[in-house]
Amino acid sequence: MTDKYDDIIHLPHHTSSKHPRMSSLNRAAQFAPFAALSGYDDAVKETARLTDERVELDEYTKNILSNKLQLIAERFTEQPEVVITYFQPDQKKDGGDYVTATGIVKKIDEYNRIVVMTNGIEIPIEEIINIEGHIFENIYDE
Repeated sequence: MTDKYDDIIHLPHHTSSKHPRMSSLNRAAQFAPFAALSGYDDAVKETARLTDERVELDEYTKNILSNKLQLIAERFTEQPEVVITYFQPDQKKDGGDYVTATGIVKKIDEYNRIVVMTNGIEIPIEEIINIEGHIFENIYDE
């Protein structure tokens, strides 16, 4: 009994003289999964990303922070190193993160209400929740 393809079944595999053989990597890429919904994974990650809520400070804490900023301004020449913790609002959703910056204060801009550090970080005064440093050791209990 002869089958339909007996005449070609044992012939060598055809190799094109015009087109080079595809690499195994490129051949495998044909069967790789693809994202049918572009941007869906990014949207899921963004939704899952956690943000913190801004803490509202009481008047007592605001006064302490104001006094600490005044002390830093009075002692610019000493260039004391301070650690400032502040709230950084999220650009894409409600909330944000609490960030800690360590360094020397270059300038306190009362008009724009920002603290400028020597490393270029600009911190909005309204977002500051804590200031620490050796400059405050004898004045405030930290």
